[in-house]
Amino acid sequence: MKIVQYALMFVVLGCMAQRQTTGELVSLDEAFYDYVDQHATIEVLADGYIWSEGPVWVKDGGFLLFSDVPQNTIFKWKKGEGISEFLKPSGYTGVLPYSHEPGSNGLIINQQGELVACEHGDRRVSRMPLSNGGKITIADHWEGKRFNSPNDIVQSSNGTYYFTDPPYGLPEQQNSKTREMDAFGVYKIDTNGQVDRVVENLSRPNGIALSPDEKILYVNQSDNSAPYIMAYPVQPNGSLQQGRIFFDASPLLEEGLIGSLDGLKVAKDGTIFSTGPGGVLIITESGKLLGRIATGQRTSNCAWGDDGSVLFITAHSYLLRIQTKTTGVGF
Repeated sequence: MKIVQYALMFVVLGCMAQRQTTGELVSLDEAFYDYVDQHATIEVLADGYIWSEGPVWVKDGGFLLFSDVPQNTIFKWKKGEGISEFLKPSGYTGVLPYSHEPGSNGLIINQQGELVACEHGDRRVSRMPLSNGGKITIADHWEGKRFNSPNDIVQSSNGTYYFTDPPYGLPEQQNSKTREMDAFGVYKIDTNGQVDRVVENLSRPNGIALSPDEKILYVNQSDNSAPYIMAYPVQPNGSLQQGRIFFDASPLLEEGLIGSLDGLKVAKDGTIFSTGPGGVLIITESGKLLGRIATGQRTSNCAWGDDGSVLFITAHSYLLRIQTKTTGVGF
């Protein structure tokens, strides 16, 4: 197996970056360069966050939103303007202190152009018009029990939402006295508002995405004793068939690479870009690892933006971007 690494320079100059770059590209297969140019750089757009997460591109406006979960804040980045605070509080509106991760996590723009947020502290999925309106709860319970801390979400073309509900936002996480759910599940929200639990046997469900044809639901498990990307066939009614292990990240952890499987997105050709040990993993539809966009940091999530070929990456305290040679679903 041939490994080619392109080391890039990393310079810290403060919170706002000026063409700083970081990390390296790690190719395990020549097909890796079908997705990222061998001379592409990982650009640092901003730093200074506690744990950056949930990036989403807002087409109507041409800007990026992302969460800082511990700061209970959503930040905005726009070319030529840099960083500004977009929304605070983002995921917890109660009396502090609450937990180490009270804010919003995963973000998407729904079919109505609203910001949909997985809110750790308020333990719900919400939607909010980007102008002239406040938050509206989409779902905050199942069978009379409050969610743990909704983490990441995806919406299908027919309007159905799927989201994950691990314990990361709870005080004392899985040992929280306020925990009501008996599992860390994956849930489906129908267009009529009905909530169903569709997966209940994962220890730490996290990132979630649909294949381009919406026939497969991918779910990342952030459990380093079982670091799997799971694949679930989607039935015509939106329910899921039994899942299978699509990708096992154990060998990467055995190499000593840092990080866990977290957020993931899918390119138009079905290739998966998943954060995990060592950065952003590029994985074919058949489950073959082509290589890594190695950020040098624990990496939480990613999302395409701009014209659909620029990948924005949240990695610990950083907001990064890299030009790719593919296009994300939704562009």
